[in-house]
Amino acid sequence: MKIVVLAGGRSPERNVSLSSGAKITNALREKGHAAVLIDLFLGDDLSDVTIVDDVFHRDTTTTNYAISDEILTDAAIDALRTDGTKGLFGKNVLKICAAADIVFLGLHGEDGENGKVQAAFDLFGIRYTGSGSLASGVTMDKKISKELLLHNRIKTAGYIAVKVGQPAPHPTFGFPVVVKPSNGGSSIGMQIAHDQAELEAALPDAFQFDDEVVIEEFIKGREFSMGVVNGVAMPAIEIIVNDGWYDFEHKFQENQTTFQTPPDIPDDVHADMKEIALQTMEVLGLTNYGRIDFLWNDTGIYVIEGNSLPGMTPLSLLPQEAAAAGISYPDLCESIVTGKLAIYDAE
Repeated sequence: MKIVVLAGGRSPERNVSLSSGAKITNALREKGHAAVLIDLFLGDDLSDVTIVDDVFHRDTTTTNYAISDEILTDAAIDALRTDGTKGLFGKNVLKICAAADIVFLGLHGEDGENGKVQAAFDLFGIRYTGSGSLASGVTMDKKISKELLLHNRIKTAGYIAVKVGQPAPHPTFGFPVVVKPSNGGSSIGMQIAHDQAELEAALPDAFQFDDEVVIEEFIKGREFSMGVVNGVAMPAIEIIVNDGWYDFEHKFQENQTTFQTPPDIPDDVHADMKEIALQTMEVLGLTNYGRIDFLWNDTGIYVIEGNSLPGMTPLSLLPQEAAAAGISYPDLCESIVTGKLAIYDAE
């Protein structure tokens, strides 16, 4: 198949996305597909080809990107595009994606996961992996997704939402609290506040990444994640941070965190996590694949959030879970592609 792996973009998680995209591209080529990595924001000038289809047959090896712990600003990302144009889609991106059998979305962060790219592709009849535009937007918005979880009686932390310009609220559930942008990922802009002064100091940083911030009740417990691929829940993975908490650095830099899959938990708890993961996917409208993050303590299992486009870097959680289930990285990538094509064919 001709497959575009779309990565990069304008997100602060751009570097993480490029790492995922390079690994996905090489894996799909290993499976015999004509895969090409395209940067959503920079695009491709097609100067080395005579027709678009030639893009899929470039005799090149995609470089594996090292993940920097630098969080890119809008200005730094804008400076990457030298032709003076603006907008999310770079040169020839839609043309190249329209020539593919399917686009593998290796995007991370707001512009890749909030449904905008998916909506544009729907308008142009371009097939893509992952969930549709509505489910993507709902899942990306932490306030909306938490309301859906609570409405469907899925345990999740209590929260308060605050808009930019509003005074800092006084959480009725007490301190500590978790402060995070309502739309964002990879723990960018996220902090733990232990009192009102720390909360007020944390808000300006979170507002750099979104105009709405969610202040969550801090749930103390063991942290887990569970991927779901084509309706099948993977083994859970426990996230054991060596020092501190699971922030951006701990997620993407080596030797910061210990991962254990399958985790050392009772079988009935593991089974309950799988059931809740599948239920959460359904409640949020997620299809094809996704990842659900959990906390577990003696009061039960709490859903932290859902992820519509889980990371696929060497340190990402879903590939580790798949490996524990005996699924290689190339097989995982191909199953995501074939699973989404089956959904399209059934429509």
